[in-house]
Amino acid sequence: MIEPNRQGEVWVFAEQEDGSLHEVVLELCGKARELADQLGVGVGVVLPGRDVQSLAKPLFTHGADRVYLVEDDRLAHYQTGSYCRVMSTLIEKHRPQIVIYGATPLGRDLGPRVASTMRAGLTADCTDLEIQNVTDPRTKVEHENLLLQIRPAFGGNIIATIINYDWWPQMATVREGVMPLKEADTSRDGELVRESVELDESVLALRLIKRHIEPRKVNLKGARVIVAGGGGVGSKDDFELIQHLAGAIGGAVGASRAAVDSGFIGKEHQIGQTGTTVRPALYIAAGISGAVQHRAGMEESAKIVAINTDPDAPIFSVAQYGIVGDVKKIIPMMIKAIKEKQ
Repeated sequence: MIEPNRQGEVWVFAEQEDGSLHEVVLELCGKARELADQLGVGVGVVLPGRDVQSLAKPLFTHGADRVYLVEDDRLAHYQTGSYCRVMSTLIEKHRPQIVIYGATPLGRDLGPRVASTMRAGLTADCTDLEIQNVTDPRTKVEHENLLLQIRPAFGGNIIATIINYDWWPQMATVREGVMPLKEADTSRDGELVRESVELDESVLALRLIKRHIEPRKVNLKGARVIVAGGGGVGSKDDFELIQHLAGAIGGAVGASRAAVDSGFIGKEHQIGQTGTTVRPALYIAAGISGAVQHRAGMEESAKIVAINTDPDAPIFSVAQYGIVGDVKKIIPMMIKAIKEKQ
């Protein structure tokens, strides 16, 4: 643990693979810029890797004031020990007050290790971050400008707000897609700070023998049209209607947690607080009641069409167009109309 530094920067860990930044990094840069402006401090980004200096420019255009560049051939591929050494060394040196990571498989591995090394707290899978004054209910002491780390808990049934009063830096992993990707400001520039971190054999315990990269089967975040089915679809066989409609209009297939838990489709298709957050041009919600956990992951879609037998279903509160009816009757009619038009 390091002593709280009220003037410390807001940091983002820049996850990259083979010289390409993960999209969540740029999303977090925009959020870090917002938090830092509230605190009156700068935004720093830690960029470890091999030959990755060219990645600094997009970090600046998305809100970073400083990029801490650590280039080393031994950082070409991610290892927990070496990347943890980089982060913990730079945290001790520069003392940021907030450090955020993407809640990717890599970020979920690195964040807790750094938090353990620094003896600091970490909140996983946040869906929002805010700055606010907080009074400790135990001591009645008011703490100014703390980071509120907001995330779903108990399987998404409640929303928890977690606060670190004195175990700094305040650290969190943030789910992909929950922070809007802000437009790049190409006029922005920043300071490139070259750092050197000692990496000994104790943090390089693994040797990469072979890499196998499995391509992503579904890209919900990048889809402009999504057809999502819920528990109200009825069965795994009936869920094929969702897939047929998505195929007819060239969209991706999504699902609510109820549909995934029922085994209708795999978890990679899940949308909501415990799945993927999406903002497509068109979102068709079929047989989805619209619980708050699901709406949080899709309510910023440009156009929402809801199909449900219950006219009082919460999904209609966020839909521009609502159809009250059975999906097993409505969807075949939609598919027929689309094919006839084509």
